[in-house]
This record gives sequence, structure tokens and C-alpha cells, in this order.
Amino acid sequence: MTDKETLLRVAKNARINLTEEEQKELLPQLQEILELFTKLKEADTKDVKPSFHPVELKNKTREDKPKKCLGQEEALANVKHEKDGFIKGPRIIK
Repeated sequence: MTDKETLLRVAKNARINLTEEEQKELLPQLQEILELFTKLKEADTKDVKPSFHPVELKNKTREDKPKKCLGQEEALANVKHEKDGFIKGPRIIK
């Protein structure tokens, strides 16, 4: 398969219609990409173990520690609209 056929196949799979001008612009870029993959094939990976993530992933979440909650008065201290100890919102159902 020629590089132009490959380009048109990729464009078809991506549902992109390429003009002749776009094909001429993208073809050298595709050729460069394919050459780089060829160089990757030449790399000696015989003793390299496959890995899903090249960088170790660590859990970035904090430890869940219980803390003292706000009291009702503290929670409602900055609320504009409050009624009977609850935050009063706009009416939704008429």
C-alpha cells in the first residue's frame, strides 16, 4: 500500500474528505510519522518488560479523616434566604 493510499484510508476512517491540496500537505507528514515507526521497530526490546504505564501511578487523593462538621448556625451564617433552619431556594414546582 502506498503512502497516499494509507493517507486516504486514514481520512476515510476518520470521515474526513481531503482536497488534493490537503493531501499534498499531509502526505509528507504521514511519511515522516511512518518513518519514525520504522525506527521504533529497530529498537532492541528483547529484555524489556511490557508496561501499561511508563511512569508509576500513585493515589493522589487524601486520606479520608472524619472532622467536626459545621453546626446549623454556622452553616446558615452567610445564607441570605433561610427559613426554619433550612436554606430557602427558589420555587421549582408551581
